[in-house]
Amino acid sequence: MPNIMPQEIEVWYLIPALRRELAKILVKDYGLNQKKSSEILGITESAVSQYLKSIRGSEIKFSKKDLGEIKKSAKSIANKGNPMREIYDLCVKLRKSKVICDLHKSRDKSIAKNCDVCFE
Repeated sequence: MPNIMPQEIEVWYLIPALRRELAKILVKDYGLNQKKSSEILGITESAVSQYLKSIRGSEIKFSKKDLGEIKKSAKSIANKGNPMREIYDLCVKLRKSKVICDLHKSRDKSIAKNCDVCFE
């Protein structure tokens, strides 16, 4: 199996996990329905439903600190902010997160224990 790039971890795991949290916050905290949340996030209603049930995007569990950042982004999105910009900015902030590094190492056994590619 070829090496998994950190960017692939972001695409396969981080972005879905961020969408999961954002969808949950938009529905529960801001009272948006699944249809409106899906329109705002640019995903299907069924994707929002799966995120709300943690069927999709459940491989990453965020720290309280990370959840705080996600809630700030959800607030911006709920107030007509740019969802793509918010998700991108969250990816940049979380790129150096230990949770991403640990997930990457668990999915690609060829990565050295002391890998610091994302921290250079």
